[in-house]
Amino acid sequence: MASISTTGSVLDVNSIVSQLMAVEQAPLTKYAQKTAAYQSTLSAYGSLSGAIGVFQSSLGGLTKASDFNALSATPSDSTVLGASATSKAVAGNYKVNVTQMAQSQTLTTPGINSSKSAVGLGGKTTISFQFGSVSGGFGLAGTTLGNAVSSDGISNGSLTINGTAIATDSTTTSARALAEAINAKSTTTNVTATATPAKTATALFAGFGEVTTDADSSYSLKVGGVEIASLGASETGLSADAIDAALTEPSTALTALANAGITVSGKAADGTLVFTRTDGANLEVEETVTGTVSGGIGNKAVNVGSNTTAISSLSLSSTDASPITVGGSNPAAAGLTAGTGGSYLGGTFTQDASIASGIVTIDATNNSLEGIRDAVNKAGLGVTATIVSDGSANPYHLVFSSNATGANASMKISLSGADSDEPDAALANLLGYDPSVAGGQKMTQTSAAQDTKLSVNGIAVTSHSNNVGEAIQGVTLNVSKVGASTLSISKNTSAVKTNVEAFVKAYNDLNTTLKKLTGYDADTKVAGALQGDATAQSVQSQVRRMLTSNVSGIAGAFTNLGQVGISFAKDGTLSLDSTKFQKAIDSNFADIGALFGAIGNTTDNQVTFGSSTSATKPGTYDLSITQMATQGALTSAAKVADTTTIAAGTTWAVTLNDTTPSSSKNTATVTLPAGTYTPAELAKVVQSSINGTSAFSSAGKSVVATIDDDGKLVLSSAKYGSLSNVSLSSSAGTAPDSMFGSSTAVAGLDVAGTLGGYAVVGSGQTLTGKAGTPVEGLKIDVTGGKAGDRGTVSFSQGYAYQLNNLATTMLGKTGQITSRTDGINKSIKDIQKQSDAFSDKLTAIEARYRKQYSALDVSLAQMQTTSSYLTQQLAALAANS
Repeated sequence: MASISTTGSVLDVNSIVSQLMAVEQAPLTKYAQKTAAYQSTLSAYGSLSGAIGVFQSSLGGLTKASDFNALSATPSDSTVLGASATSKAVAGNYKVNVTQMAQSQTLTTPGINSSKSAVGLGGKTTISFQFGSVSGGFGLAGTTLGNAVSSDGISNGSLTINGTAIATDSTTTSARALAEAINAKSTTTNVTATATPAKTATALFAGFGEVTTDADSSYSLKVGGVEIASLGASETGLSADAIDAALTEPSTALTALANAGITVSGKAADGTLVFTRTDGANLEVEETVTGTVSGGIGNKAVNVGSNTTAISSLSLSSTDASPITVGGSNPAAAGLTAGTGGSYLGGTFTQDASIASGIVTIDATNNSLEGIRDAVNKAGLGVTATIVSDGSANPYHLVFSSNATGANASMKISLSGADSDEPDAALANLLGYDPSVAGGQKMTQTSAAQDTKLSVNGIAVTSHSNNVGEAIQGVTLNVSKVGASTLSISKNTSAVKTNVEAFVKAYNDLNTTLKKLTGYDADTKVAGALQGDATAQSVQSQVRRMLTSNVSGIAGAFTNLGQVGISFAKDGTLSLDSTKFQKAIDSNFADIGALFGAIGNTTDNQVTFGSSTSATKPGTYDLSITQMATQGALTSAAKVADTTTIAAGTTWAVTLNDTTPSSSKNTATVTLPAGTYTPAELAKVVQSSINGTSAFSSAGKSVVATIDDDGKLVLSSAKYGSLSNVSLSSSAGTAPDSMFGSSTAVAGLDVAGTLGGYAVVGSGQTLTGKAGTPVEGLKIDVTGGKAGDRGTVSFSQGYAYQLNNLATTMLGKTGQITSRTDGINKSIKDIQKQSDAFSDKLTAIEARYRKQYSALDVSLAQMQTTSSYLTQQLAALAANS
């Protein structure tokens, strides 16, 4: 029997399955269509968010009412000064003349031969830096002019000052004449001279002998050309007592001396008589004798006459307190020494407690110039240390520069040793600088601390900084050089107009975007992506409703946009009537700010409006204070002693504004400079030492030390409120108990009260409205006054402020647009999940279809093969039969 085999495929399975799957995949198209629709809506919301963001940006210059009151300040010469003005300034023109620029003090050590070698023996030495003002002239003190000067003068070319030759000649015979010659060049040299008074020697009249004349002789005693006494022939009785009598009021001689500028002190009888010529001119004491005379000055047996000239010295004063260079062919003739130098002559130092002081410790590890430099710079004392080499045999100089400008920022540098030890002598001789102590200025001042000096409309003004505030109320001057300039202060209306025009344009752009997204274009028959969208319609209606409503709680001349020329056109856009807007600016410029921005007003000048939030409701609220804020303080138990000595190496542990529980970061070790202080000086030393401690200064913490009316020392935290406190304990040296006794520190209190009868939260001097009340988020500062009714606080929200809050809310995490876009994104993710799940299902369906039709194809092929075989067999049977 023949076998049956199958070959070939009967069905196009791939084609059949593909056609079937095309039908099955139809829902995927709907998923894609839904996703595209959501993507389109999401894109539309992106456009809407962008438009709202641009609109919100346009409100930036309008949300603060104070921005509308700002004034412009324009100098005629911007190289002399720049300026800025606030709303407190008064428009007008001001004449400003700058005569001196503020600068910081610079001190320089004598030169040494190495910047790396040790200075001194390495004993522990504390260097204390204090800052304050110095009184007394800065200059050079000369020595007494030589006797030869009184007769020969000073030859020309002998003296130069700061490179300028001083004209002298044979007539320059006194300190007074020399001072006049120097002062004639003061505009060039910046140096003035003062002649010291010329005084007769104390011993001149000691042992004055009674004068006796014979028959043909005479005697005359003159001082400065004024006859004091005389004797004729054959007279006696001119004794020391007689001279004193001649110089006793009333006295013709005494009157003549006074007219000549000569004063008298002491008595001839006890050998203390001294004549003084205050103007520094030479003072001549002359005995004129004829014939035979005995006695007189020196009690001579034979007096042939005498002539004594008292010649004085002079002092030089630098007008800008900079070093003075003395030169010339013979400066010694003028009582001066060639070279450059200067110091404070009879100066006094007064510490400024508002400038923090500080200390550095030098020992064997850092007692080189470089080590001292690095220690000072690291300590952050308000002083910059550098090393300068001048190329000489001892080239290296350590230079200290105060970081602060102003005459109150002069340095006093004192050194002390550990415990009761003396400081290292070499360091003390190198770095000590005390302008109030004779010989205490070991460093050289190369530039003086000085203030800015200027005049405004002829009124003298002094400032510690070149940034001069409140010389003109509400104006800050930034002085850049000496010179004169006018300053024009005017209303900054152009900025306001620009901001308002930008606001109108931004709204119209937003409106155009909204119309495009929510409208229907009849020409193209295409609807906007957000047509009928409730959120988009809500945005449109909220903005428009806000712009068409009146501002509530406002006290100015305007309550709506139409009053300043801003109105809606028929097409829904905003338009600005420039003429009407300019009229509003001209008539009520300050009130425009309240129409746009948030504004708060108080009736008590010691209560200030701080800020508000979007939750604050406009209105007028009564303010009642039940407790004023106070500062934590420590007050001495008794009056401070007339003098208090702080020992070397004194350190205190100071705790400032500590928390509950206590934190170690609120405690620091403070070193106090050794010395003996009056009560006022003690308060300044304590305050500046604590404030100069980096642990406190870096954290913005400070104290105020004062002497109260009872003479007690009061140390207060500069902070107000319940977190304000201060306490002291001794670490080493002079204990704080020696000044404060057994006193107990008192913590500060927060301000407390109500606002409109609503609860508020006090923190320091600030009150903040509680959440859930109409005054929520409203902040005010109560800086003075007493507890009780304190007037009212008014608050209003202008258009720009309200719109800015609305835009922030819309675009915020929980806002309408964010919520809507979050929902759309979620829907897109859900559709994608459904599409992915359906795609997975289609894979299984395709596999099933392919399996079924492949089996059918095999069956059909087998049937076809069997059919062919049977046909062949039947055909063969038919042929045989």
